[in-house]
Amino acid sequence: MPNSPATPAPFRWVVLLVFAVLLFACMDTSTKYLAAFYAVPLIMAVRYGVNLLLMVVVLGPSQGRRLYRTQRTGLVVIRAACLVVGSLFLGWALQRMPVAETTSIIFLGPMLVVLVARPVLGETIGVLGWVAVIAGFAGVLLIVRPGAGLDLVGVAYLSVAAAASNAYNLLSRILARIESTTAMLFYTALAGSVAFAVLLPWSFGGPPPTPWQLTLLLGLGAFAGLGHFLFTAVFRYAPALLLAPINYLQLVWAGLLGWLVFRHVPDVLTLVGMAIVAASGVTVPLRSARRPVPEAALVNEIAQ
Repeated sequence: MPNSPATPAPFRWVVLLVFAVLLFACMDTSTKYLAAFYAVPLIMAVRYGVNLLLMVVVLGPSQGRRLYRTQRTGLVVIRAACLVVGSLFLGWALQRMPVAETTSIIFLGPMLVVLVARPVLGETIGVLGWVAVIAGFAGVLLIVRPGAGLDLVGVAYLSVAAAASNAYNLLSRILARIESTTAMLFYTALAGSVAFAVLLPWSFGGPPPTPWQLTLLLGLGAFAGLGHFLFTAVFRYAPALLLAPINYLQLVWAGLLGWLVFRHVPDVLTLVGMAIVAASGVTVPLRSARRPVPEAALVNEIAQ
């Protein structure tokens, strides 16, 4: 489908993206809340299981074999495995760290892709790309600086999640040119469902869920599924330059939900670091503005 639908109604795409990043922030906040009662692999098993079920029920009848048909299945599965690893370590990090700071650091992923864009994708980094990477790292250093009060084990978990994010982001850039969005989303849901189902014997337990906790557990899959679908659809059909700044509204949602649910307010230096990370991330689609890579915005999916 061409990009023309975005021209007469850009406001529609902006609204859908605002809603998508709100869903991602709700998912991370719910994960942190539930992780105080249940093991992270159990939470992820429910999230990916519900996500897979929704895809099969909602998209299966209309997509048929297109739901799982791929051209490079091996790479699609490896990409999905990267997201599974990233989700697990992100969940462990959220157990120990505030939502806003965690989200900010994970948003470093798109900038890390810039570093490997030249040897893997043949892209030129350029001055703007280097400025984005260096500024992004400086912003993260402000967030995790000594005295910020962040849990060091949580930061270590987040480092693993960021590494998985980098691999996932890179594969997304490669595969988005030849694979359908629904197929890639299907395999991530399938891989997560299988992987975390295997871990269930070692993670099953905790108190019987209250109606509210059960709603959040089941809602995780809906947050992830609908959020990813809206996110990828919006960036396929609307200009990245229009939407990139809106994408970083997730940091605002994360900060707001972290305050409402956990009463956490980042200090001034942390807020400055978050703003630097956001500003640096916005320059990533700017440096690619003249290159035909319509799926470049897929690099932020791991933040979800």
